Amino acid sequence: MNQKIKDKLNLHPIMTYLVFIGVIIVLSGFLQLLGIGQEVYKINSTTLEYNQNLVNVKSLFNMSGLKYIFSSAMANFMNFAPLSNFIIILIGLGVMEKSGFLKTAVICLAKKLKKNTVTFLVVFLSVIASIMGDISYIIMLPLSAYIFKYGKRNPRLGIVASFAGLTCGQGLSVIFTSVDSSLLTETSLAARVIDAGYRLATVSSIFIMLVAVILVSILITVVTEKVMANKMGKYDLEESEEEKTVIARRDIRGLVFAIGAGILYVLFFLYNIIPGLPFSGALLDNSQGFFIDKLFSYDSFFATGFVFVVTIFFVILGLFYGIGSKTIKNHQDFINTLGHSLDGTGKTLVLIFFASLLLSLFKETNMGTVVAAGLANLFSSVSFQGLPLIILMFIIVVLATILLPTSITKWSVLAPVMVPVMMNAGITPEFTQVIFRFGESISMGLTPFMAYFVIYLALLNDYSREDKSIGFYEAIKYQIPYSLVTFFILLVLIIMWYIIGLPLGINGGVVL
Repeated sequence: MNQKIKDKLNLHPIMTYLVFIGVIIVLSGFLQLLGIGQEVYKINSTTLEYNQNLVNVKSLFNMSGLKYIFSSAMANFMNFAPLSNFIIILIGLGVMEKSGFLKTAVICLAKKLKKNTVTFLVVFLSVIASIMGDISYIIMLPLSAYIFKYGKRNPRLGIVASFAGLTCGQGLSVIFTSVDSSLLTETSLAARVIDAGYRLATVSSIFIMLVAVILVSILITVVTEKVMANKMGKYDLEESEEEKTVIARRDIRGLVFAIGAGILYVLFFLYNIIPGLPFSGALLDNSQGFFIDKLFSYDSFFATGFVFVVTIFFVILGLFYGIGSKTIKNHQDFINTLGHSLDGTGKTLVLIFFASLLLSLFKETNMGTVVAAGLANLFSSVSFQGLPLIILMFIIVVLATILLPTSITKWSVLAPVMVPVMMNAGITPEFTQVIFRFGESISMGLTPFMAYFVIYLALLNDYSREDKSIGFYEAIKYQIPYSLVTFFILLVLIIMWYIIGLPLGINGGVVL
């Protein structure tokens, strides 16, 4: 591609957000003028009958739209989950970095493991991090940057690889998560339209998910080392970063202090999320049925305070390392570490503000819902059977995820249509949900409408020492090789499982 075209496509991220906001405002007005809308189907959980609801594109290109933009901008920014979560996590990461814990831990790790192994561990942890929900983005992305930085590698490569693992692993749930619980509810309700007695097991897809996690982790590691490492080049370290670090006895003592304190902290919280033990279970919402819902429901102390729980864990590691290694000698040293990672975050906060504005305006227009509903209605009208139907559903989910990335919202639109269609074609609801989860994993990293894309973008720019910023075009271009590889391997897995008829998991099959 011509360099001038590349430069035009690679606008500063803030300018790109402004362009997107302008396009959405104008486009919403045009689409409303055309009367664009789609029927969204919902299932009554009591009668199992369909309720139709016409959802139209809502215009922001009018006075009421203008009022919404100005009246909601501040509230949307303050309530934007990536903002508060990111700032809180940075406090803990700052203590770990400033005290020297991260540097010492990574140097010790790098001495024992090859760089390919370190990359695999970062990717694998990112892939399986879906158990933490969206918070995994704000933990793994900055942490991966530090691991690569102190391993004398390009920290942007760590961010890109971790983001690929997080997004491509979004739907690969080896452990039953709170998102899986919500999706299972939608799937079960849709299945009951065809078979009122149908029940789905929570471990019905564990076998295929386990294989997918391992294969995707390996392939992302290979792409990172063989393709992206050469493309992104070396990172110009500052003089202070180039100094060879010798692990002294006090550093080892600091690590021992940190690990010991960290283990005690983890044991305390593990005890408090295990039901049935004396004085345990205090952090759970016992009104829920599934354990994962007790842990991560909206009323669970563990879920509502999970970001802070992780931050305190990071603070404890950094603090006790500092005490043991003498890098934190008094309370003033400790206070200085708390704000270390927040220095120079002004541009990041501005970026997050415009991201929150874009996402709130896009959601208000209903365009994502209309497109997803249109694709679902298209799916219901085809006469395909077998593999063509499976591949069509897979591709539709990939496309729908670009404009409607939130898993639960998207599946609530698609499931009432797709599950019955697939059951009528002899395909189980369990396999249908697997196809959905695999499909959304492909394009999750390619859409700026995913809330945590802005954190990925901000961190790439934080570690860019070039005159030109890293914009949407370049950030998404980094993810394309990962998405293509993941698309291929997950589609092959789906086809292979269908043809051979392998069990998806415990009490989970492919065909009815």
